[in-house]
Amino acid sequence: MAGIRQFDRSIPGATAPLGRSDNYPRSVASRLGAEPARAVLEVAGGQGPQHLVTELAGVIADGRSEVALVFGSEASSTTRHLAGAPDRPDWAERVGGQLEDRGHGLEGLLTRYQLVHGLTDAPSRYALLEHARRGARGQRRGEYLLEMGRLFAPFTRVAAANPHAAAPTVRTAEELATPTGRNRLIADPYPRMLVARDLVNQGAAVLLMSVQAAERLGVARDRRVFLHGHADLRERALLERRDLGACPAAVMAVEHALAQAGVGLGDLGTIDLYSCFPVAVSAACDGLGLAPDDPRGLTVTGGLPFFGGPGNNYSMHAIAETVLRLRARPGAFGLVGANGGILSRYSVGVYSTTPAPWPPGTGAPLQAEIDSWPAPDQAVEADGWARVETYTVRYGRDGATGIVVGRLADGRRFLARTGDGDEETLGALTGADPLGARLFVRSFGFGNRVATTRTLMDRLQPSPPAVLADD
Repeated sequence: MAGIRQFDRSIPGATAPLGRSDNYPRSVASRLGAEPARAVLEVAGGQGPQHLVTELAGVIADGRSEVALVFGSEASSTTRHLAGAPDRPDWAERVGGQLEDRGHGLEGLLTRYQLVHGLTDAPSRYALLEHARRGARGQRRGEYLLEMGRLFAPFTRVAAANPHAAAPTVRTAEELATPTGRNRLIADPYPRMLVARDLVNQGAAVLLMSVQAAERLGVARDRRVFLHGHADLRERALLERRDLGACPAAVMAVEHALAQAGVGLGDLGTIDLYSCFPVAVSAACDGLGLAPDDPRGLTVTGGLPFFGGPGNNYSMHAIAETVLRLRARPGAFGLVGANGGILSRYSVGVYSTTPAPWPPGTGAPLQAEIDSWPAPDQAVEADGWARVETYTVRYGRDGATGIVVGRLADGRRFLARTGDGDEETLGALTGADPLGARLFVRSFGFGNRVATTRTLMDRLQPSPPAVLADD
């Protein structure tokens, strides 16, 4: 039995206000009356569900197991509701027993360099990718914002028809793209309705077994769905990517899984592309040549902003829904793309009711190719005039903060943020399109700061952050 790591244990030091089990897989097992030979707690990341399905299907194919159950669940909505209650429940549970805890798995995903520049949250990091993609396409801000709304409007229709969706309401592209009091800006260019909805109560599970076990246990043949193709690839670290608005590793993973299954994009009956933010879908479509308005749709659930984003477990729901749809369409193929990190890890599965032998393969040659790609030179300490490569403005309780990825005159890439109280530079980032604009950057012992002019930088005297996290 393998469990997806829940949000309250996905970051070092995270707490669970209502308590938690010391062995999540075996807590679930005990309620099922099961005693698994092996309990696994997967690393953090939305790739986890598909990765576990692929891994454990391979274990079964190798004869090392007959039956495996993968599952995940979140009760973040209830937790938030009850966290401050005087009679709040105690969910702490000591189970003990064997547990293969694979750790947080955050290596290379969040660095000290990003932390000291305020680049700690997913919306801000994805927003950098979004504006980079917009710049590569030569689109204006308003045009691009409406394009994001048009991409996700069909997702709302799928969610509205899904009885398990957290937000089953049809929205127009204009509604999704227009910032309002209820659709507040999170990180430029994202209003709230265009980002994953993680305050949900949702759970899903997938049961895997050998054909021999299915025969012995009496599983009807019309209930069986097979994994025909799979791939797991890892993108370069965020600032090592040549094009911040693309996701070549994800595209290669999809293409490899399809080739392994012996089908093409046009042969698919269902598609679910991980949709935590618009760029996760649109960049994949760019690389695959898949139309954003493909009549088959790009989600089977409604997507993370509308169906719900239950922590690292969203794609378990996508797999379960794909299985249901394929049972209703024998012989059809369905694709699930699962993303973790900042378009960092991509796991793909291609499914069908048609029986198929296990397709072995690790994708190691593809990963070696990705790892060999040249990366832009970086300037950890950046000083001088520079150009904006991409940017965002993060809106929080303490006000707005601008975050910039820039290029110095010699081409080196750097990360910087606006100084405290620098309304002029914030205005430049939120006013006319700042992509390619000239800014002045200066390094301090606590990070890089940007300003519209050198004179303004001299006046600001930026202060260091209150706390610097460890590496």
